[in-house]
Amino acid sequence: MIIRLNDVYNNMLRFHNIAFGPIHSRRLGSSLGINLLPENGKLCNFDCVYCECGWNKDGTGDRSMPGVEDVAVSLENKLRECADREVHIDSITFSGHGEPTLNPHFPEIIDRTLELRDRFYPHAKVSVLSNATTVTDGRIFNALRKVDNPIMKLDASTDGGVAVVNRPSGHYDIGRIISGLAGFDGDFVLQTMFFRSPSFDTSAQANLCGWMDIVRRLKPREIMVYTLDRETPEKDLVKFPVEEMERLVRPLCEEGFLVQIRG
Repeated sequence: MIIRLNDVYNNMLRFHNIAFGPIHSRRLGSSLGINLLPENGKLCNFDCVYCECGWNKDGTGDRSMPGVEDVAVSLENKLRECADREVHIDSITFSGHGEPTLNPHFPEIIDRTLELRDRFYPHAKVSVLSNATTVTDGRIFNALRKVDNPIMKLDASTDGGVAVVNRPSGHYDIGRIISGLAGFDGDFVLQTMFFRSPSFDTSAQANLCGWMDIVRRLKPREIMVYTLDRETPEKDLVKFPVEEMERLVRPLCEEGFLVQIRG
């Protein structure tokens, strides 16, 4: 089954507050964002060639991150303001300037966020956009299991592919990440960027078949396939037409996987 989406997203998004928005997300609808990373700089253990925040080396060097109370106060104020104005919120979404689970207080922040969600917007989902590198950390994994939408990135099917596309810092072992994701027992969302460049092509047979094999092993409840939408730090990247992405993932759809596609 394919859900075809092509919503307009704010290309000029900057996360100057802990809680920001809500904005219209092509993935999650009306999304109230939470940035757990430095306000004025990127902090990530990936350095993706397509990252809207630019290269890690071009960041400001700011490493300060908000604590539990900082997040709770900012989120409560924002939720109260939205509720008073009767603003609709579909998702409270952890995103921001890099990998949100790198914040050392991530598990405690998730607990406080769920409490505030239940008080102000009980029908809203809590979502986390993560590159999945910390899924093998028990504290992080347990926190991710509590949220409605743990959205885990997997752009390539081999360590070599990840090295080209995501440029991880430190040791990366895709087998270990896949084993960690298997702990969700399918109750997670898999997110994959489709694009081609001189050094990588998602649609190349080895890449695509390897990725599909991982999907079949993990059986995520939903797959988000998307393509380039904003300026990228590495040039010569080419986005995929929606029709091509639909064709490429058709075998998974025919097997019963739910696939969302965003151009």
